[in-house]
Amino acid sequence: MLMTAFGGVMSLLYLAMLVLAVVALAMAVLYRDDAYRAADKQNKGFWLIILGIAVAVNLLVPMLFLQLAGLVASIVFFVDVRPALKQVSGGGWGRRRRGGSSSDGPYGPYNGGR
Repeated sequence: MLMTAFGGVMSLLYLAMLVLAVVALAMAVLYRDDAYRAADKQNKGFWLIILGIAVAVNLLVPMLFLQLAGLVASIVFFVDVRPALKQVSGGGWGRRRRGGSSSDGPYGPYNGGR
């Protein structure tokens, strides 16, 4: 019984590493190539190859050591590269509103015709 619980936990861990690698790859695809150069990081092709290998290893090779290497690459992308890309590109692909109210229009706040 303990071994089946351990197997379930490991399956969830493998799935989490796969999801993290896929999300990192998708985010790496969405940023422009010149943003990587402006942020003084490795180029877009480098990150696409590294994160693509991480996804492939998680899908095809059930070796924990290689999967952990892919996890490290994904974490480095999320912790180091992505914040630099967001700063350079003005928020990246997930832009949020900067201040203001939900009733603000393109020319200022909407006051209901008062």
